[in-house]
Amino acid sequence: MKRHKYLLSCLVIITYIISLVGCTAPSSNPQTPSQAPPQASIPVPQQSGVLVALPSFADLTDLVKHSVVAVNTETVVRSRFIRGTVQGAGSGWIFDESGIIVTNNHVIEGAQSITVQLEDGTTYTPVDVKADPATDIAILKINAGKLPALKVGDVSKLRVGDWVVAVGNALGLGISVKDGIVSRLGVSIQMSPSETYSNLIETNAAINPGNSGGPLVNLSGEVVGITSLKLSTAGVEGMGYAINIGDAIPVIQKLSQQ
Repeated sequence: MKRHKYLLSCLVIITYIISLVGCTAPSSNPQTPSQAPPQASIPVPQQSGVLVALPSFADLTDLVKHSVVAVNTETVVRSRFIRGTVQGAGSGWIFDESGIIVTNNHVIEGAQSITVQLEDGTTYTPVDVKADPATDIAILKINAGKLPALKVGDVSKLRVGDWVVAVGNALGLGISVKDGIVSRLGVSIQMSPSETYSNLIETNAAINPGNSGGPLVNLSGEVVGITSLKLSTAGVEGMGYAINIGDAIPVIQKLSQQ
């Protein structure tokens, strides 16, 4: 009898130990919290704990579009192969409320007829045209009353990676905007063996025919450059250039005083 009681006690103890082991042993399920693999966190731009949205350019467009103009030209061509009138389209922007318009020299160079169309559709013929071919800057004076001039920005604060917007008469289809960033600063482009443009602003904002002479503005709507040219070699994209406004201002002021 004692032997049976002893064996029964041993069985109870063994059963109790097995139950404890079953409760404390790690689970083989890989989905339990202790066994789940670590998750790689995806950084999200935040500002004071709030998600930062990409900028909208709607307010900026409303601010500057009334100060950007279309510059249309007619050039008489007489050559061995072509005889006739060629239509041209470019852009400009209101530098002074008195009616001084800034554009590129190459937009109006050689033109027999130049017209300036404001954002509201009214058209004016310049009463005075001045140009500096060496810097590719020209000014047109129109008599249109008091006009909304653009502000000039402090280009010394411009950094690579800053948002910029090119505003102009792309393809002669009317004023439109193209966004991008500052890709490089202080760029030199050799146009010919004797002609080099220096200290340009490179941007990936789309620059198309008709944009020349239009403003490149920062997010405050201030002009930081004058859209001038782009690289159009096959396979090259997003390489447009603007004249640094810091270099342009002395030229504009000199032409205005002539």
